[in-house]
Amino acid sequence: MTLLAFGINHKTAPVKIRERVAFCPEKLPEALQELSAHNGVSEAAILSTCNRTELYCGLDDSDPEAVLSWFRKFHGLDAKEVDPYIYTHPDRMAVRHMLRVASGLDSLVLGEPQILGQMKSAYSTAHDAGTIGRKLNRLFQHTFLVAKQVRTDTAIGASPVSVAFAAVSLSRQIYSDLSEHTALLIGAGETIELVARHLYENGIRQIVVANRTVEKAHALAAEFGGYAIALNEIPAHLAEADIVISSTGSQLPILGKGMVESAVKARKHRPVLMVDIAVPRDIEPEVGELDDIYLYTVDDLQEIIDEGLRSRQEAAQQAEEIIETQVAHFMGWMRSLQAVATIRSYRGRSEAMRDEVLEHAMRQLRAGHDTEEVITELARQLTNKLTHEPCVQMKQAGYEGRLELLDTARELFNLKIPEDNL
Repeated sequence: MTLLAFGINHKTAPVKIRERVAFCPEKLPEALQELSAHNGVSEAAILSTCNRTELYCGLDDSDPEAVLSWFRKFHGLDAKEVDPYIYTHPDRMAVRHMLRVASGLDSLVLGEPQILGQMKSAYSTAHDAGTIGRKLNRLFQHTFLVAKQVRTDTAIGASPVSVAFAAVSLSRQIYSDLSEHTALLIGAGETIELVARHLYENGIRQIVVANRTVEKAHALAAEFGGYAIALNEIPAHLAEADIVISSTGSQLPILGKGMVESAVKARKHRPVLMVDIAVPRDIEPEVGELDDIYLYTVDDLQEIIDEGLRSRQEAAQQAEEIIETQVAHFMGWMRSLQAVATIRSYRGRSEAMRDEVLEHAMRQLRAGHDTEEVITELARQLTNKLTHEPCVQMKQAGYEGRLELLDTARELFNLKIPEDNL
């Protein structure tokens, strides 16, 4: 069987193409059933995210082009529309590709962890649809273990590489235990949503979201067990916040020096971390002059992000080494399957010989023959039966000069032959 991984991703296709080949969750089981019923396809799984759509298949005799043809037909696309964006990876390349994807090495953000969860969901859906067989099942399980090893043995996901991640990493450096602190997030856009998610995952005690549109702030805050306020309510709540992170589109500062100074007094000078990731700035620069206020801007975070990228790139090199080793292990397992039929046949014949000799020995014992003589004869007969055919074949190989077969026999039976006998 041939393994095949193919599809498109953020590197090969623009979003207008990625949208057209995405599989919606409701239709995914149907698509899997249809694909696995395709002539020559024995196993199938589909991974479909906003950044990639990939199909992982086990093929018996089918030409990969036949599977690509099904893919085009399912989405109603001509070859010229989608083929320039498609990559195909057979066998060993397919294994390497899946390991790299699951480990975050092929992601838009190097080392991001979400893709592993998405791949596990793809496996679960295919398993429930009954389209996962022995080989893809083993490959997915191997993939999950390798991704875990990469996370454990390298720092691929440890360093911040986004503004939101960097802001939360800074919070963790200043407040080691976020479960004892409250965060005020100003704005309700994508960046603040990511900040809220990171804070929530790191155990923040309370999240307060302030936004011009309170309904939008409420929707975001509710997702993380927090509460929402309007921008004009910030002065009444600012003293509660140990962490303030702001990212709005305002053209004028939202937090001035006077407002923050009043909050510091109300807090009895307990320190506050403020991170302004807005352009133009949401927090007046003079706020940074106040005692007990630690103010960082987007430029300060950029240094953290650049260092994080360097750290992840170094970790990625280590991850690639792990993956190469694990690809070899999986391909070794695949090759070992080719020996299964031969091993089964050999064991079956050996067991038949054993049963024949054993039955003869049991008759001898029942007839009252000496036990020691019976056992000795059993061992002699079994040895002769097991070695007769291999010895005949090796003699014939020697006669015909097929020395490579003799070398194989020595390796197969782990024979140590003195050099003077060779």
